[in-house]
Amino acid sequence: MNGMGVSGGARRCCRCLVAGRVQGVWFRGATREQADRLGVSGYARNLPDGRVEVVCCGEAGAVERLRDWLHQGPPAARVETVVCEPLEEVGHQGFEIG
Repeated sequence: MNGMGVSGGARRCCRCLVAGRVQGVWFRGATREQADRLGVSGYARNLPDGRVEVVCCGEAGAVERLRDWLHQGPPAARVETVVCEPLEEVGHQGFEIG
């Protein structure tokens, strides 16, 4: 995307559902580390069906980089699918694990 790397770029929020071997492999903690590095706020939480839900908001390029990272995850994870949808701005401070 052309907006990457532009300081003060448009903000974006999205919700992603990550499926595969993503629970019990430190996926949420690693996602928080990536989000903190990128300056992205939101949360990651386990869902009862074995997926991880990630909500992230921040500069459009940073959110895109976090979304790209979700396809890989931490070393022990085996990501099968990542499905993301745009969200309205949500007022998270920092990145939480739920």
